[in-house]
This record gives sequence, C-alpha cells and structure tokens, in this order.
Amino acid sequence: MDFSQEHIDKIQAFVQDHLMEDPAHLLLSYSGKVDFDLKFAVQQIQARQKAKTKIPSWYANESLLFPVSLSMEQASSEETALYKASLLSGETFVDLTGGLGIDSYFIGKHFKKATYCERNEELFKISQHNLEKLSPTHFECINGDSINWLKSRQDSFDWIFIDPARRGDSNQKLYKLSDCEPNVVDYAELLFEKGKKVMVKASPMLDIKQALKELPYIQQVIVLDVRNEVKEILLIGGKSSQQQAVSISCVSLHPLFEKGARQFDFTFEEEQESFAPIGPVEKFLIEPQSSILKAGGFQLFALRYNFKKLGSNTHLYTGTSISNQIPGRVFEILYEIHHPKKELKALVPDGKINVLTRNYSMGAEELKKKFRLKDGGNQFLIGAKEGANFKLWIGKLV
Repeated sequence: MDFSQEHIDKIQAFVQDHLMEDPAHLLLSYSGKVDFDLKFAVQQIQARQKAKTKIPSWYANESLLFPVSLSMEQASSEETALYKASLLSGETFVDLTGGLGIDSYFIGKHFKKATYCERNEELFKISQHNLEKLSPTHFECINGDSINWLKSRQDSFDWIFIDPARRGDSNQKLYKLSDCEPNVVDYAELLFEKGKKVMVKASPMLDIKQALKELPYIQQVIVLDVRNEVKEILLIGGKSSQQQAVSISCVSLHPLFEKGARQFDFTFEEEQESFAPIGPVEKFLIEPQSSILKAGGFQLFALRYNFKKLGSNTHLYTGTSISNQIPGRVFEILYEIHHPKKELKALVPDGKINVLTRNYSMGAEELKKKFRLKDGGNQFLIGAKEGANFKLWIGKLV
C-alpha cells in the first residue's frame, strides 16, 4: 500500500467522514469512485470501531492508522498496556513482537531508548507511522526477524518484551509456549542472555505450571484480569536472581477498585502446604476474582480472609464478616431454596434473576431453562455443591 502522506490524508479524511457508517455499504457505494485504497480505508473504519473501547486514547487521535482485525485481536488494551508500563523502567527496552505497537508505546515511554520490532511489512509500516506521530524520534523501528536481529546485537537490554503469535497455520488458537511463534522455549537462553529482565506475554489459557517447567529463569507470574475476565498471563524473569520460589501475582483491574487494582500474591509451594476449612454457607458467599481461580490459589484465599470453602472441589467461599478489599465478588445470602419450582415462582415472579453455578449438577444455562429464568435484576440464583449436597441460594451483590 502507498504510505505517502498525501494518500494517508485522503484515507483518514474518508474514515472521519464515514466513521459511524456500515463498512459493507461503503465498499459497495464508493467502489471505483475514489483515488485511494478503499478496502484499506474501510478496514480502518472497522478497526477504529473496535479501538474505541480497547485503545480510547488512540481512537481519539485522528492521525493514527490501524491494522486488520487479527492484529487488533491479540493486541493489548490500553488498560493492560498501562499496567505493564507501571512495572518496567530503565535505560533500554525492546519489544520483539511489536504488532500494533500498543505495548511498545506505553512501555517504551518509560525508557530512554526503545526499540520496536515487527516482521510483517504492512503492520510494521502502520506502527512506524503511529509511533512517529505519537512520540517522534523516541523509537527505533526494525522490520524483519527480531530473533535474528537480536542474535546479531553485541549489546544487551534492560528489558526485553515478547508476545509470541498465538495463531497456527490454520488460524487455530495456540496456548503452549512451545507452539507459539517465536518459540520462547527454544530461544530462552538467547532472550535471557540479551535481556537483564524478560517479560513474556502468554495466553490466558496457558498452563502455568507446565510453562514454568519449560521456561527457565522465571521469578514472577502475573495473572491479569480486567473486570473479572483473565486477559493476560505475564512471565517475568532474569538470570541474575537467586530467588527459589516463583511468586504468583493475581492482579484484578477495575475502575471501581481503590487505586484501580487489587492484588493477591502467593507461591505454589505455599498453596500445596495449605488446607482450607470446609463448612456450610453462612451470611456471605464469596467468588474469588477470575485471576485467583486461574492461578489456583484456592486454599490460601480461604485462609487469608478467614473463610471456609463450600467443598473440596467447590471454589466458592463463605464467612460471617468481610472487608472492602476482598479480591472477588461478595454475595449476601438472602434465602436458601429447598423447593425450587415453588419457591422461585414466589420469590422471582417475573423470572428475572442472574444465575451463577459452581460445581453444581447443571450449568447456569440449563438451570435457567429448567425454571424459565432470564438474566436481570439485582439478585443472583447461586447453585453449588455444599459438602456432599447440591444446593441453591438467592443472594445479592454487596
């Protein structure tokens, strides 16, 4: 594609004039009638519509360009990029898998010198354009194989960041580190030789314990959830550390949280040696943040907050008192349901109630279908296995 400023100006003017219109209709209406790349312009409109919530500050900047949808899919959100940027600082930084450049930009601003690498030529040109608009002269941009480029360097970096591609040749999603490209397991020695510290961004579906067996020098794992949905798993390490146990940090980002985040730290060794008490539902029922559930801090969550588990394999917790800083959803139990058909008809006459199940005899959708319920209202029907029995309760969020 022509990346001359004159051509880009025409595309961006078209995008701003038609930002809220249907992309398919625009392709039909303007085909053969414009002197610029119409397909690319329409892709810009589609990408900007996705960027509005994912990267709000970039969406607001009319001078920026956006790539096709797959690059947008794996790209970090502005929220998660800002979180990562809060962890990294130093003299030199390189992003070996730059992609759209969101992580490169937000993290790179914290360093005196930052390098963006990307092997896809068109994506590289888009990101180079953006980085020059956002932070002129701050970024060195490298188009090509970043691993070969790294091998050729005589110097090292304070931080190396790498986010391997998680799509296979047939567009299937990949989760294992060794299946992704670049294969960080194969290149581990190179990465940790050239980087004083390395951060690997991995799939939310990553098997953390398996990854720690495959990848050496890791000191910390961060499981990052945004509004209770796990978005990223970050593996951080360096050769210089003498630390034995890997720290697992479960971080929850939400605008309503104090300071915007809550954090729960533990080690797998601590978790293995801990045993949570088990007991029946009391005044409050607690569901840990998704990052804690993903990381497997089941026993320690109960012990840290003086809760009981409902059952050995039921990851819901109960207690008589709570604090404001619990990393999870807290429900106040209003009723225990003994005769669902009769009681739900009386307690939920309009059938509107949110449904949550954990280790229950049926899933939430099946439960809704059985009792003709639909999501809504401010109460929850909660189904779970308490001890050896399946039970139902109605509660409200605290």
